[in-house]
Amino acid sequence: MVVLIGGIGYAGLRVVGFFGADDKDFTNTAGTADVIVQIPQDATLTKFGEILTENDVVASVNAFTTAAGGEPISAGFYKLRTEIPASTAVAMMTNTENRVGRVVIPEGLQLDTKEGIDGKTTPGIFARVAEATTVDLNGEESGVTVEELAQAAATATPQELGVPSWATDAVTALTGDHRRIEGLIAPTSWEAIDPSQTPVQMLNYLISRSASLFAQWGLPESGTSTSNLTPYQTLVTASVVEREVNRAEDYPKVARVIVNRLGVDQALQMDSTVNYTSAIQNIDVAGDDFTAATKWNTYQQKGLPPTPIGAVGQPALEASLDPPAGNWLYFVSVDQQGTTLFTEDFEQHKRNRQQACDNGVLKTNCG
Repeated sequence: MVVLIGGIGYAGLRVVGFFGADDKDFTNTAGTADVIVQIPQDATLTKFGEILTENDVVASVNAFTTAAGGEPISAGFYKLRTEIPASTAVAMMTNTENRVGRVVIPEGLQLDTKEGIDGKTTPGIFARVAEATTVDLNGEESGVTVEELAQAAATATPQELGVPSWATDAVTALTGDHRRIEGLIAPTSWEAIDPSQTPVQMLNYLISRSASLFAQWGLPESGTSTSNLTPYQTLVTASVVEREVNRAEDYPKVARVIVNRLGVDQALQMDSTVNYTSAIQNIDVAGDDFTAATKWNTYQQKGLPPTPIGAVGQPALEASLDPPAGNWLYFVSVDQQGTTLFTEDFEQHKRNRQQACDNGVLKTNCG
């Protein structure tokens, strides 16, 4: 009789969840409400389950780890639903559409959205950050806008923005212009931009961590490189190098051309710097763009532009830190494959340029 009563009691407690609570699972795949959940780097699958349980996404850690089955899930921010089955949570977390605050920045990308001569629009860094951190939670939209990011970039102090010491003077000199932080955000996969942060905090996160990344790539915090450039000048040079040619193997020679021209006080005359402020991006610069009165027009201004002209990747940075010996002063890409010819002789450069014209790469000032 005692055994019978005990068995009935145990069965009843199992039904109400007294035993086996660690295996509980929700059943409503629609869930009850939106929630943002952050998974830290290097979290174990068990830690994933604990965080999701604490946020009422899943009913138990065991249910989640069982449903995950060892499947890799990235750290970062996720938009999920509360009180959903563990299998639904796993499905949502392995779908990139539910990631929040993840931004991929390719090399050469600029802060502002730009339109190309082909009619295609390239969303800039501000646009990508705004899109990645804007989220609808239970019918209410939150996040930052492109305009808010630009305003923060233009007006916050260098310290508030996380600007490294080697770039502080250059950034301060352009206070009021959001382009003063151009190039200070490194091209990489940013996995966890906190969508609840202010625009200033988001930029601080991106810029301060980019400075650490640049240091890993060899950029010194002070002094000059073998090319006699300061850290900031090196970053500016690398940004021009990156946008001037398509092939990374040509980066070192382009860096040497820039250093050589600076050394003899010759205008850089780089089309990429003119393009930086052009309404339409066109590798074949023509017309009023040549005479545009901007600080970035190296046809009109001697020396380097006041800021980088895009996000600087490791290959271009390394090439600019230690360019090879050479007397080159001119270069031009002569075919659609990106073949680039270098020379120290202007007459030879004109012949090389004509080759680019003959191949349809250039159309301006062609014979």
